[in-house]
Parts: sequence; structure tokens; C-alpha cells
Amino acid sequence: MIETVINYKSEYIVDKDGHRIDFRYDGDESDWFQDEEGNLLPADDGQPYKVQGRFERDDDGKLIVDPNGAPFRRWRRPLDPVLNPGRQAWAGITTPDDIWHEITEAGQVPGTTSAPRLQPIAARIVMLQSGMRAPMGVKVKGPDLETIERVALEIERYLKEVPSVEASAVFADRIVGKPYLEIDFDRKKIARYGLTIREVQNVVEVAIGGRRITTTVEGRERFPVRVRYMRELRNEIEAMKKILVPAKGGAQIPLSQVAEIRYHRGPQVIKSEDTFLLGYVLFDMQAGKAEVNVVEDCQRYLQGKFDGGEFVLPPGVSYEFAGNYENQVRSQKTLMVVLPLALFVIFIILYLQFRSVITTSLVFSGIAIAWAGGFIMLWLYGQPWLLDFSVFGTEMQTLFQIHPINLSVAVWVGFLALFGIATDDGVVIATYLDQSFFRNRITTSAEARRATLAAGLRRVRPCLMTTATTILALLAVLTSTGRGSDIMVPMAIPSFGGMLIAVMTMLVVPVLYCSVQEWKLKLGIEDPRFAEHAVDH
Repeated sequence: MIETVINYKSEYIVDKDGHRIDFRYDGDESDWFQDEEGNLLPADDGQPYKVQGRFERDDDGKLIVDPNGAPFRRWRRPLDPVLNPGRQAWAGITTPDDIWHEITEAGQVPGTTSAPRLQPIAARIVMLQSGMRAPMGVKVKGPDLETIERVALEIERYLKEVPSVEASAVFADRIVGKPYLEIDFDRKKIARYGLTIREVQNVVEVAIGGRRITTTVEGRERFPVRVRYMRELRNEIEAMKKILVPAKGGAQIPLSQVAEIRYHRGPQVIKSEDTFLLGYVLFDMQAGKAEVNVVEDCQRYLQGKFDGGEFVLPPGVSYEFAGNYENQVRSQKTLMVVLPLALFVIFIILYLQFRSVITTSLVFSGIAIAWAGGFIMLWLYGQPWLLDFSVFGTEMQTLFQIHPINLSVAVWVGFLALFGIATDDGVVIATYLDQSFFRNRITTSAEARRATLAAGLRRVRPCLMTTATTILALLAVLTSTGRGSDIMVPMAIPSFGGMLIAVMTMLVVPVLYCSVQEWKLKLGIEDPRFAEHAVDH
């Protein structure tokens, strides 16, 4: 195993608090592309690239801090074809994923596979959840390690063929392959010299393994003292064969006369789970794919190979997929209960407010509109043209972290939050409509329309303020970075899109409310709430 630890530098030079430092910058000049130390970075032909703008330096070659300057970008920027005509295109580094891909390509070692990218804390959390050092994998259980390894290698070969799987990250545990030193005693030869197994084992223990004879005490520390042969007398099989075993008559017998010493291939590590021996096949997904979808693709592919007879499981061997996707599956089952329950509770609360199924349904329609708005925003986030411009040198796509968003638990939690606030505008305007219709005792369609128009004009500002405050609060979440942003941003996207579209409810609800009241007037149906209001009056 080759383990590489990569420490990312921030995109720009920052101070100890993580804030960007601005340096003196002249944007009207052109300069060679250089790194933080001022070294020129060569192109393929040995010549550096030119970029627009130049950072000024002092006599020692250091950047000059200037509050009115510009931040110094340390990541590789893309090649400007205007300043460098005819040169080969040079892809820039815009995200940590770009750095990872460059490292993966540059660090390819023949005979090895790349491991999934995991941060130290994330790796330990994943290991606590599934026992594997990867976000997803296959657990192969069987009766013996050799069979498990053979099946795991076969699964590794098939998983590399799945389109949604990162082929370079698929790796099956090499279980058997570690050399073990075995000393096989010949009981007949030992008895011929009048020795016992215990006596020969004592000699082997002292000579090779070491025997603890005492313990030294140094303050609060205790150190065991062991006695054994010097390293050059026990580091090779030929040297071990010369170890002398004292016989009863005082003769010294070489160990090779009473035992056979050899190397034997054995397991590097023995894993078990649910009383079964275990082996892992680790893999990772392609960029932009969802974990659950990738695992389902792998399951279908392996099942197809199994049904076709290409993949045969030996007796007693089974496999199952494990990893973070299990949390997604469990959460989906929970959400299948929570989502309908939340919608039902919202409907009941609205009914207790309006005491009318029709009015409650009109207000409840705002949830359907907001639901559509949330999915529209998720679709927009996957479009490359969304916010593809810059403002004052800041890329809007980078600021709002525009990238495809997969349906996850965080997204559905965002929809749950959206359901609770999507009915606010409908409640505000429907409550005023009820009060207006009850107070004025509407009897004709013309009066109903005038009352609806008056109510709409009076409640436009409160509705817009309710929506605007929510949208402004979500903007801070959409532009957040750092710890937790990978969860908070997908959670805020449905709420943000839903509230943008939910503004339509202040137009839709009054129209539907007026049409229902006109329909009741034409059919001569009197709303029972009118009578209750008159009695209370």
C-alpha cells in the first residue's frame, strides 16, 4: 500500500484568520505567469505564459500589501488565448477536484490503483460506519480466505466495467500473500535425541522470539528486558538452521536436524463480521453521480453477470454492498413516512385556521407551486450557463457554487422546510379575503371581484416582505463555504427556488378564492362561516 497525504493550499494568499490579503496590482500591464515565490512557470516548450495584469514587488522580491490591490491567486489559472496566441490550451485549476484529478494522473504507479479521496476526519467517520476506508464498497463473506480473495478479485474486475464507477479507484483486498515463517518439528527425531517438544520450543523462543527475564523500573515507566540471539544469527533461514539445541548427553544438535524451517504464504490481515470471514472490494463513483444510483448500477451489473453464468459464487460465499449509501437508503424510507405526514399536519393546521376544506386547499396549492420551484432550481444548478458571468472580478458560479445537485437527504430536508414557509403568502392573503368577504356580506359577483382586488392590493406588500426576508436569509447560506456547507447548500437550494416561485401564490390564491365565491353565489350556496360571523357580530 502506498499512502499519500496531500495538504491543499488555499486558492489565494490569506492571513492567519483565513481572510484574503490584497497586494499592489497593475491590471493594465501583462506579466509572465509566476508562482507565490515569483518563479516563472514554463510552458511545454520551455517558455512561460503571459497573463493580464502584474503584481508589483519590493526590492527583496516580496509582494507589496495594498488594501486597494488584488488578491494573489496561487492555483494555476487557465491560459488566456488573446495574450498567448497559437499556444496549446492550458486548463486552469478552479476547484479542489481539479487538483485531485491532476494528482491522480501524475501519481499513477504501475500495478497500483488509486484510492477514493477522503479527508482524514471523513475517512475515520466512514470507517466507523462500515469498517472500510472508502465511501462505498462490497463485503465478501465466505468460509476461507483464499476463496474470498478469489471472488473479490473477480468482483473487482467486473466493477471496473460499470460506467458510473471510477475504474482507477476499484481495489479488492489482497488477503493472502504475506510470508509466514513456519518451524515444523519432527517428533520422531526429537525423541531419538531424548528431547521433548517443550524443550525444543524453549530454545526457539529464546533464540528467535526472545524471552522476557526481568523488568526495569525507571520512574513511572516500566520496560521489559528480553534475551535472544543477535540479529545476524536469526535473520535468515540458513542461520536459524544452525541454532543449537542441547541434548541429554551434552551434545549440541542443529535445529535443522529436528525441524523443517520454511516460508508459507498466509493472510496479511484477518477480518470477520457476523461470525464470517470477510474481504473488502473498495470503489468510488464518477464525478457528478449519486452514491445510491452508482450502487444500484453495480448491483444490476453483477446480477446480470450472475444470471448469465459468467459470475459464479462458490458454495458458502456471499457479498453485499456497504457504505454511506446505506444512510441514504435508510433516510429515504424514513422520508417516505415523514413527507406525507408533514403535508397532512400542515393541511390540518390550515384547516383549523380557515374552517373550510376549499379555502384550505386553495392555500395548500402554494406547496405544489413551491415544490415545482424547488425542482426548477435544482435543474438550473446543473446548467453550465447559469450565472456564467463575473461581478467586480468575482465569478458568480464560484460564489454560488453552481454544480449539479443530486437528490439527497439534505435536499429533501430542504423541501420539508420549504413546505412550512410556502403557505405563508397564501395564509396572509386568504385571511384578509375571509375578513373582507364576511365584513362586506358579498352578494354579487361584481362585489366579490372588487373585494378580491382590494384585498390583493392591501396584502401585496406583506406577502413580498415575507418572501423577500426568506430569500435574503437563504442567500447567505447559498454562498457559504467551509465546514457544513456541503450539507447546508443543497438544503437551501429547494427553499430558495421554491420561495422565488411561491410569489405566484399571492396572484393565484385570490383568483381561485374569488372564482369559488362566485360559483357559490351562482348556485345559491351560503358559506356557513358567514352565518357564524353574523351571529358573533
